[in-house]
Amino acid sequence: MTDHPDPSLLQTTHRPWPMPTRPWRLRQRWSKLLFAHWPVPASDVQRRLPAGLRVDTHDGWAWLGVVPFLMDQVRFRTLGEHSIGVPTATAFPELNLRTYVLAPDGRAGVYFFSLDASSLLAVLGARIAFGLPYFYARMSMQQQGSELHYTSRRPQGPPALFDARYRSLNTPSPQDSLREFLTARYAFFTRRFGHVQAGEIHHAPWHLENAEAEFTTNQLPASFGFTLPNRPPILHYAPEVHMQAWTVRRVSPTHPPPS
Repeated sequence: MTDHPDPSLLQTTHRPWPMPTRPWRLRQRWSKLLFAHWPVPASDVQRRLPAGLRVDTHDGWAWLGVVPFLMDQVRFRTLGEHSIGVPTATAFPELNLRTYVLAPDGRAGVYFFSLDASSLLAVLGARIAFGLPYFYARMSMQQQGSELHYTSRRPQGPPALFDARYRSLNTPSPQDSLREFLTARYAFFTRRFGHVQAGEIHHAPWHLENAEAEFTTNQLPASFGFTLPNRPPILHYAPEVHMQAWTVRRVSPTHPPPS
């Protein structure tokens, strides 16, 4: 079927560099999303990054983000402006552990330590197409009034139990430099086949709200050897955002981002 983009995807003036001119490959919606961030020593993050990536810092700290959300309206581009949805891979919970990095060409973006999803097909597809460290997990997202209860457990692989409750406070979060640093990211980076590769993404500016959360279990950081500081995380809630992504390409340290 012909794919008609959400009107929000037409907003581009907020981007730090121009959108790629080549065809997008994937569109989806992220909703009921929580950003939970903790500051950690930059050296702790740097030694866990692949060669070619440098940790990005704010006020001298690196930041670890745990991000649970619902992914749906997933569509893959076929020919021209046509796209298709794939059964079992069009709507599912996802949970990721991420940090922020600088690529050899100077672009700032996201580095994922892990991504958990309840769709096995999506896990396999993302590992092959994007080289991302996806894991299959048994996940649940239940809404009770304004509160979301989110759980995740991997049947195999490194243990990464997660159990949290969170909700929006329905008030806009302050627009400051830390919020921009943690959320305004339009590329992710990975390393495979011996090179740093970049995946471009695009979405409208985040409409972020203040949030509160209770983490009963959060094994994601410890599964990579991180110890979170004894302080509350920085929390932001996003009702939804529509996004599109392009296939990954090798990063050149001496050339600007490819279009």
